[in-house]
Amino acid sequence: MKVSRKSDYALRALFGLMATDGTSPVSIRELSERYDVPRRFLEQIMLELKSKGWVRSIAGRDGGFVLAKRPDEITMGEVVRHFDGVLAPISCVSTTHYEPCSQESVCRFRRVLLDIRNYTARRMDSATLAAVYEAPIVTREEVFSFEFVGGEGI
Repeated sequence: MKVSRKSDYALRALFGLMATDGTSPVSIRELSERYDVPRRFLEQIMLELKSKGWVRSIAGRDGGFVLAKRPDEITMGEVVRHFDGVLAPISCVSTTHYEPCSQESVCRFRRVLLDIRNYTARRMDSATLAAVYEAPIVTREEVFSFEFVGGEGI
């Protein structure tokens, strides 16, 4: 599974709103600059987040956006599904975007991809913004763990 830029930027914006006290509005300009998101793209994303009821806008000179729901009521799974549609790595294991494959009855690796889909969905659906925000930031050492060094495409 690869998360789209749109999902990535939406999550950046949501976590950016959490970085304030939660009640002070944050402008699109500030979110764009602080989280390295193109402003025009962020404007579209914020409108979608607003339409889902995850954020609300506050008009005025000191206006901007704030979270409309508590961070423990929004999951990464909801956000990524909204922007990307699916969490499944291939279409023959997707429930919402299923496409039949001629090899389904004999495929030996489909089981692994189904397991990955199930794990990913459970993990993303249990990852509330509040819980993720409290977790430690990933370090470079974790990304380049000795266990995975040399693993092409990881």
